[in-house]
Amino acid sequence: MFKINIGTKEGKTFKIESEAPGFIGKELHNKINGKEVSNDLEGYEFEIMGASDKSGFTVMENVEGIGMKKVLLTYGKGMKKRPRREGKKKIARNKPKGLRLRKTVRGKVISDAIVQINLKVLKEGKKKLAEVFPEQVKQPEVEKPAE
Repeated sequence: MFKINIGTKEGKTFKIESEAPGFIGKELHNKINGKEVSNDLEGYEFEIMGASDKSGFTVMENVEGIGMKKVLLTYGKGMKKRPRREGKKKIARNKPKGLRLRKTVRGKVISDAIVQINLKVLKEGKKKLAEVFPEQVKQPEVEKPAE
């Protein structure tokens, strides 16, 4: 079971949960047909932008295979937090310059261990995503005039 996040060009994200066996064996930045995700998304074409496993380890495009590996990272994908500040020296910026840490990441091939997959819309189908997922579209709230 995958939690799939579909991002549009407008910045809206639609979330679905699907078995989608067509994902297993695919790599990051591969194109995938909308029919493989859900029958409602026929005609759509998506690109796999990212994924993470049940423990929250992210998928890195420069790590081969499906296994986990410790990689030396700078700030960016897979490394966000800075380490504890030692001593009394004040640090002006939030990220110390030149800091690299060895972090655990997962390989770029989608496997059963992956829980969440992020997709980007490349080609739209006949129906808009807002019509396919009407429960996820937020209706604008109309303010009532004060009496």
